[in-house]
Amino acid sequence: MNGITLATTKQERKQFINFPYEHYSDEEKWVAPLKMEQKKLIDEENNPFYDEGNIALFLAEQDGEICGRIAAIQDRRYNKHHDNNTGFFGFFECIDDQSVANLLIKVASDWLCERGHTDILGPSNPSMMDEVGILVDGFEYYPSIMMPYHKPYYDRLLKNAGLTKEVDMYAFRAYHSKIDLHRMYRAEEIVRRRLPKFNIREVDLKNIEEEVEIIRHIFNKAWSDNWGFIPLKNEELLDLAKDLKLILDPKGAHIVEIDDEPVAFSIALPDLNQALRHMDGTLFPTGIFKLLWHRRNIDRLRTALMGVLPKYQGKGIDAMLHKEALINTREVGYRSSELSWVLETNTPMIQVAKKIGANIEKTYRMYAKTL
Repeated sequence: MNGITLATTKQERKQFINFPYEHYSDEEKWVAPLKMEQKKLIDEENNPFYDEGNIALFLAEQDGEICGRIAAIQDRRYNKHHDNNTGFFGFFECIDDQSVANLLIKVASDWLCERGHTDILGPSNPSMMDEVGILVDGFEYYPSIMMPYHKPYYDRLLKNAGLTKEVDMYAFRAYHSKIDLHRMYRAEEIVRRRLPKFNIREVDLKNIEEEVEIIRHIFNKAWSDNWGFIPLKNEELLDLAKDLKLILDPKGAHIVEIDDEPVAFSIALPDLNQALRHMDGTLFPTGIFKLLWHRRNIDRLRTALMGVLPKYQGKGIDAMLHKEALINTREVGYRSSELSWVLETNTPMIQVAKKIGANIEKTYRMYAKTL
């Protein structure tokens, strides 16, 4: 007999957080995220997302054991920007049992429908700026930092529960040793002839607040018409920057200026998952030492954020940002970079990825359903 609980107590919320750690215990490629970061994602008091959002957490139980979880999520900022009434689901995890999956999708859909939403989209954990999508291809690879990993049967469960594909998103992999440097330098010459006042510099970690405001301004302008976009607030990005500053390597983070005006940026993060996969999701008592030890061996990057002001798009600036990060980080020991996520409909970015020698390594999927 299946049952669903709305997780409200401290113990229930702990069960919600802990379920994936048991669920994936036999999956070699799953990387246990830090539990303290997972708690923050559903913390309605301290996560800036909930200034304009709400969340309800549900647990599925079968024969006295937790067998699945899901969250129903309201994102008022998303709906205001896109002028629609979409509800979201997130944090979906489930055993390979269609009846459990059906029940989880139903309770999330019902909760959103009762609050006036007309459709459901997901997963987003909890926002479109956090982990999104279900892994549907590339299970043989470890996930990169801030990217999810799932059981291979999730796509089947969600489709059979009445959801349909909304869009696929790609994760490209570029191996630094295979980059055609001559081609990249020739492309740079063309860009600099077109834009003689072009300048590219590293992000200044000593003035992180000013840099964050530059990045936020460019991002909100560059992405405003894109699928899934939500305008970033300064508080939100500063909160993220505080965490990323601890791992960010300036050689992989750049801002482009033209005539001293910031017009583009790119943030490539060291893939901390290479260290986290040797841990169990906790820092104490010994996890912090494991993290520090294995962090020395990180040799992969993930380009997680990029934006070019609309008036400068299509001029090769995005390729120059990739070139700068790839070449500079290769010199200090990084061997490959992931570009993710890239929408399957983003033809210009797909072309840039292929031109620098990157190939699709993983595919993630978003799902939707009319309520």
